[in-house]
Amino acid sequence: MLTFREMTADDHNLVLPMVEAFYATDAVEHPVPRTVMERTFAAAADPAETGLRGVLMLEDSAPAGYIYLTTCYSCEVGGTCVILEELFLWDQYQGKGYGKRALDWIMEQYPQCRRLRLEVTQVNQRAVHLYEKCGFTYLRYDQMVLDRP
Repeated sequence: MLTFREMTADDHNLVLPMVEAFYATDAVEHPVPRTVMERTFAAAADPAETGLRGVLMLEDSAPAGYIYLTTCYSCEVGGTCVILEELFLWDQYQGKGYGKRALDWIMEQYPQCRRLRLEVTQVNQRAVHLYEKCGFTYLRYDQMVLDRP
């Protein structure tokens, strides 16, 4: 049975291998330094950090995957936008409907949400198929960023 719980600092050795595995997949098109992964985990596991939520997915008591979520106000929809920053499942837990269950769980957690937004690479066809099956459509914007150290 798949369950969800908030990450804690004690989950470091469970979560960081999953984060490293996520960043080694075709879901990500650029390298991410280990220092950024560590900083992000620290924020996700800190209950005082309101900008990022880290959720551990467990099958029975075994770590199956993780989710990183943020929220913001979206002027385009006139309400809260939940941004699915990262969704990862170990290979042995894929194909069991857990990705859809995770998306359903997110919507249950944020009933006021007007939009659920995520990024996906075109080469990550398993994810594209899941998201399209769940009703996601493309919002064709080019994204620009200015990263600061």
